[in-house]
Amino acid sequence: MAIIINAEGLVLGRMASKVAKTLLSGEKVEIVNAEKAVMSGSKPFILEKVRVKLARAPKSNPTKGPHISRMPDRMIRSAVRNMLPKYSTRGRKAFGNLRVWVGVPAALKNEKAETIENAKKDNFKKSMTIGEISRIQGAKF
Repeated sequence: MAIIINAEGLVLGRMASKVAKTLLSGEKVEIVNAEKAVMSGSKPFILEKVRVKLARAPKSNPTKGPHISRMPDRMIRSAVRNMLPKYSTRGRKAFGNLRVWVGVPAALKNEKAETIENAKKDNFKKSMTIGEISRIQGAKF
């Protein structure tokens, strides 16, 4: 049975670190409402940070560069992936146990979703949801 986490109102980095620890302990994790997770910081700061990340490309052939997704579920998967040991079998196996959904899929509608208390958005005056960031960058979901 998988642990279902509702990402609504959770700070991306805090949530990703807790999910990574859970995955490394052998649990399966499903994250729903990925577009409602939050990044803290002012809007210009966040958008500049994302723009620089998306603009990275090698000088010789930009089509070969790192392909960064603009979709909210892929952004969360990437955040969790960067907190796991990528090059070990243990890390790859743990990452395979992660599922991220935009919204709530029909199969999980009746399931009870948990939240992570330590990852909740507390008094951030400046923040943006992952969905807002994705739409500004051109994602269609």
